[in-house]
Amino acid sequence: MIQERPLLSVIMPCYNEAATLPSILAKVWEINIDKEIVAVDDYSSDGTLDVLRAEAARNPRLTVISHPENRGKGAAVRSGLAHARGTITIIQDADLEYDPEDYYELVKPILTGRVDVVYGSRFMGSHTGMYFWNAIGNKALTFLTNFLFNCWISDMETCYKVMRTEIIRSLNLESNDFRLEPEITAKVLRHGHRIYEVPVSYLGRTYEEGKKMKPSQGFYAILALFKYRLWL
Repeated sequence: MIQERPLLSVIMPCYNEAATLPSILAKVWEINIDKEIVAVDDYSSDGTLDVLRAEAARNPRLTVISHPENRGKGAAVRSGLAHARGTITIIQDADLEYDPEDYYELVKPILTGRVDVVYGSRFMGSHTGMYFWNAIGNKALTFLTNFLFNCWISDMETCYKVMRTEIIRSLNLESNDFRLEPEITAKVLRHGHRIYEVPVSYLGRTYEEGKKMKPSQGFYAILALFKYRLWL
């Protein structure tokens, strides 16, 4: 068992990601930062848990958590956060849309003491595979965030939300699904933290590859933003 506290905890929610898990795990391990991965299998049906357990048997820096039922990304992040030991926490999707090579620039502003919260913006960086209406939906939600919280960010829905672990724990997250993204942002801003953005690369999946944001999720994100602005 590894005793020292790693610098970075990578929380990786997983749901039916067996096809991409070996590649994304390899990419994270290649990053030259002292780290651990806390992977949470959210009741996958495609062998995801088997892939994770096989990797954990080879690498003690990987902690595997298994949900007995499908609970959603937010619940998976909370489960992972409960086991995180790092000074800084980052959320990493288990597909290949986001590139762990961006970790270096994401943690730098925190390590230099400039800020405590960093977001990786897809709209500031290089990207492909983002559909027009998904991009418009993301920009609309980000505009609403800026309006409600008097901030100026470009990508509220980004997966790459990076902050000191004590900060994300202090948010007392409660969302089970994709409302997690507006909840984190709203609570970070309401708690008085500044969000520093850096550009990240993004290689979006097609609809055939799955898990694109649906219009109903956008509606629930809007409700979440108003909820955490008015009643936090």
